[in-house]
Amino acid sequence: MALVDDIRARLQQAFAPAELEVVDDSESHRGHGGWREGGETHFNVRIRAAAFRDMSRIQRHRAVHGAIGPDLVGRIHALALDIDG
Repeated sequence: MALVDDIRARLQQAFAPAELEVVDDSESHRGHGGWREGGETHFNVRIRAAAFRDMSRIQRHRAVHGAIGPDLVGRIHALALDIDG
């Protein structure tokens, strides 16, 4: 399974979001720090879920990182998050 699909599945399971977009943006970072051949290093996530409604920005980011899990977070160089409740 591609990393983008794994991230999407974990976020879907954890938050049942009304909106979820996960984009592998690695190619636009070619030659920059953290980039690897084959991509799967830089991701943009846009997620909208009721679960985030009463959370602070930091709590939202922690919740997303927790749902993705340390095994995947450790493989990602950059994760841009756009989170709302």
